[in-house]
Amino acid sequence: MIRQTITLRFALIAASLLVAVPAAAKPQTYERGQIFERGMVSAADPRAAEAGAEMLRAGGSATDAAIATMLALSVVEPQSSGIGGGGFYISSDARGRIETIDGRETAPKAAHPQWFWKDGAPMAMRDLVPGGTSVGVPGNLALAAKAHARHGRLPWAKLFQPAIRLARDGWVATPRFRSFLEFAKGSAAFVPEGLALFYNADGTPVAAGSTLRNPAITQTLTMLARKGAKSFYSGSNAKAIVASVNSAPRNPSAMTLADIASYRAKDRAPLCGTYRAYRVCGMGPPSSGETTVFAILGQLERFDLTALGPESPQAWHLIAEAMRLAYADRARYLGDPDFVTVPAIGLVDADYLRQRSMLIDPARTMALVTAGTPPGAEKLVRADMSAGPENGTSHFVAIDKRGNAVTYTSTVESAFGSGLVVGGYYLNNELTDFDIVPEKDGRLTANRVQGGKRPRSSMAPTLVYAPDGKLRLALGAAGGTTIPVQVVKAIIGVIDWKLSAEDAIALHTIYAPEGPTVWVEKGTALEAMIPALNALGHADVRPRQASFKANAVEVIGGKLVGAADRRSEGRAISE
Repeated sequence: MIRQTITLRFALIAASLLVAVPAAAKPQTYERGQIFERGMVSAADPRAAEAGAEMLRAGGSATDAAIATMLALSVVEPQSSGIGGGGFYISSDARGRIETIDGRETAPKAAHPQWFWKDGAPMAMRDLVPGGTSVGVPGNLALAAKAHARHGRLPWAKLFQPAIRLARDGWVATPRFRSFLEFAKGSAAFVPEGLALFYNADGTPVAAGSTLRNPAITQTLTMLARKGAKSFYSGSNAKAIVASVNSAPRNPSAMTLADIASYRAKDRAPLCGTYRAYRVCGMGPPSSGETTVFAILGQLERFDLTALGPESPQAWHLIAEAMRLAYADRARYLGDPDFVTVPAIGLVDADYLRQRSMLIDPARTMALVTAGTPPGAEKLVRADMSAGPENGTSHFVAIDKRGNAVTYTSTVESAFGSGLVVGGYYLNNELTDFDIVPEKDGRLTANRVQGGKRPRSSMAPTLVYAPDGKLRLALGAAGGTTIPVQVVKAIIGVIDWKLSAEDAIALHTIYAPEGPTVWVEKGTALEAMIPALNALGHADVRPRQASFKANAVEVIGGKLVGAADRRSEGRAISE
């Protein structure tokens, strides 16, 4: 199957970006392209990174390693991702051919625009997250099966072995994990199964350093390894999901076995373009991540960020202004392209981004930011956005020695998702990514709830290629609507400021959505820049404690170099 790639820029991407999807699960050979001495995996938990590296040492592909990493994260990072959630997968072969798979969760057929309303009014977010109506049909297993059928080299069952060992033999609770148990007890211990997994008899979280075992997920993973991904969407597991969400102690749902059985991971056209002669590729809708990344970069390209440098308040002012414009468009236009018209090509059109960029004044902030009218846009209204710290998402990267790369973001949305536990894993609360209020000013929003629809996402797994066409960087992040910001910052850090990926990820972060408020990372150089940002017209600049979490692998001198966010427990591990 051949799919036309969505093009960005600034310049038309040539026919070499057409995506070829292999029909059979056969290992590929490469006459040309990048070859590495050893592969590498970067993930938010070292045990998950080791699970992926173990697959590489066994001769597995980058896809094998990424799947094993995702499965291990289901065990050791249940607050953030796993088989009860969904994700976006981007792969590239040694010659830079891109493929993307959408494993985003779907709403039950019974869902409707007022799915999250009660007594004729929209519910508050804190009230609608726990329980059944927030749960979408999980997509990670279907995604993994589709990717493995095309690019796997190892047997499906082998990919489960590290996760099964961790769940069966035990893993040690880290200080970060215990802090999540304290922070999100309402979700982690929402049902007795979660309370029994991670809390003492008196209701206190297990101590850091405790060895944890999960017999239920051991059994689930063993079943999936033996029977394949289809067993997740049928039989006892599907029945357990339906029973859990429909009889939830709060917000019971109306999900059916047919909703689960009909789930499919989908091929999507990659979004590719250039920034300062570097080719950047990412996930298109229903993700808003890459359109936002590209919009920010495209609007910044006319400015000399290299000359300004990372310690310049003006550089961060420019980045913040580009964010405000990009997020205004994101809020108005992005949704599931199977349900609404998403002007993805228009949002990253070269002329349109140049017009938007001209609204940015290097010496003064914009008084008012509104969405533009990109080519092909429908008159869709915006929905309010909210931003929070990294809670329920994880990103990981795998590159094998044959030059294949995978960048994969996986999520359960909030910390411990909906709080519902089935077969030892947490079910997501992804449906809260829909617009709770389905219309504004008499018009329906693009991201309103509809049966079978996938909610808008901010996940932005990304691949960056150097001007010579070779892979330079594979990256992604966790952190809700701040994900595109983290990815942009890392790309600017590597390309404009000549930093290593590790140092670029560690850079202080600014977050400026559509409104007047600008958030700066507390305790960093950006907090000290607040007076300078005020002088540029940013009247409402607020420091905020951040818990960002990004991971990357970069290519330097023909060798792979891993990077993980120093704010997290992440690690990069070589084959």
